[in-house]
Amino acid sequence: MSDVKGAAALRATLVFNLGTLGALASDRFAARVEAIGLKPKHAGLLAALDAGSGASQQELAARLGVAPSLIVVLADQLQALGAVERVRDPQDRRRQVLTLTPEGRRLLTRCAEAAEEADAELTAGLGDAQRAALTDALRTLGEQQVPQ
Repeated sequence: MSDVKGAAALRATLVFNLGTLGALASDRFAARVEAIGLKPKHAGLLAALDAGSGASQQELAARLGVAPSLIVVLADQLQALGAVERVRDPQDRRRQVLTLTPEGRRLLTRCAEAAEEADAELTAGLGDAQRAALTDALRTLGEQQVPQ
């Protein structure tokens, strides 16, 4: 006998629905940014660099909550594309600062456009007010999960 009540209860949870939609949204975004030669993690690094002035690879790893070695690999790939520039910090020669180049800003714009297209596709069945409410609620939940 199947556990119908259990399945219905699971489908009624926010976590299950966010997980299912999150996987779908991630796949759609990944397909779009891959069309411009990037992966979602590249887009995340470009966005992190755009959020402020140049940052060291160590600072970016801490800010994004990833291993420094991942930042190095992503930065190598983005540098090969001309999207980021590494500059030695004159005060600490061991520290490399990453900054966006004009090409990096162009790619970031393309990533934003890809995300907006995926958003529109995913929320096509919602009205403007519903879409805005969902966006606000998800942003609020996300901000609450960031450690202070």
